[in-house]
Amino acid sequence: MDTDLFTKLLPETSFHLPLADGFIKIVQAYSHHPIALLTLFLTASVLMIWRLQAMEHKGFEGTVLGTLIMPYCSGFPNLVFAFVMSRSASNGGLVIENCLVNNVTNLTLIVGASALMIPSTGGQKRSARSKGKSSLVLERMGGLDVLFSLIALFLFTGTLWALAKDGVIDFYDGLVLIALFIFWQVLHVFEILKDKIRKNKTFQWTIVLDLMAIAVSAWGIYYSTDELVTWVSGAGSQYVGFAKLGWMSGLLMVLPNALIALYYARQGRQDIVLSSQIGDAHICIPMCIGIFAAFNTIQIPEMFQMGIYVILGAGVLHFLSVAFLKRVPRTLGLGLLVAYGYFFYKGIVH
Repeated sequence: MDTDLFTKLLPETSFHLPLADGFIKIVQAYSHHPIALLTLFLTASVLMIWRLQAMEHKGFEGTVLGTLIMPYCSGFPNLVFAFVMSRSASNGGLVIENCLVNNVTNLTLIVGASALMIPSTGGQKRSARSKGKSSLVLERMGGLDVLFSLIALFLFTGTLWALAKDGVIDFYDGLVLIALFIFWQVLHVFEILKDKIRKNKTFQWTIVLDLMAIAVSAWGIYYSTDELVTWVSGAGSQYVGFAKLGWMSGLLMVLPNALIALYYARQGRQDIVLSSQIGDAHICIPMCIGIFAAFNTIQIPEMFQMGIYVILGAGVLHFLSVAFLKRVPRTLGLGLLVAYGYFFYKGIVH
């Protein structure tokens, strides 16, 4: 924090200077405190989600919101983490851990907990009978979008697994991952444009204000993430420290997506819950890993195989659930929570 800046902005009088000095000391004492940083991180995330929810009614509807818009916001901390870690070429393993922990937590803990919050099957059947034909068609289209996103998850994760067989992710591997992500996003952009032509709709100009609010939120997330990484790196305990930075950062950066899932689970919109969690995985793999590998070669960490297997296994369960049951049932949600508990124990405790 630049204390000279505060001093220059305040009037140079004997009455105001003691007050200014006290304010500066308070800012210095608490601006880097982990609780203050966590508060800033969560506040910025809530602001971002609030404006994203408003954008849903301004041209970015349903699953498109979860697959194209939300991942950039919920996955922004992961991009920031990859940027911060790029200051040292030896931090590639931490970036891998961050992305894998983030994805595993999204697809097991967050989806599993959300499945327990979704209304029961009986309530869903009663509400389905009361809906019109157009609403049912939209739900089926949302289910197809989720399945399509899961296929992309298999492609991205499988590609990363194949590229890492030699033990490293180098410059050319990074270019392949980035190219896959860009191609996937271009497909979504064209889908939005075609949908707008079919419905003869235009975007509202107030969406610019929403994007500005999201930009402010992004800065808050960047600052808090950078400072929290510094704090965790300096901690010397067994479970909180530089050695566990990939795990701790991956868990922290799940919080924005957890808030998204909580909100839409209470609304009964499991399609957006699933698409937002899957879309966040698309940001981490391949985007974050690809960007880091384009500048620094990544050495594959020990937990890589376990993380890949859990992600692919959870993806298969989600695919079968959506394809045959149209939802993730509560029993599967409990199983996902147990799987995440085992993953967490192996990675942190054991």
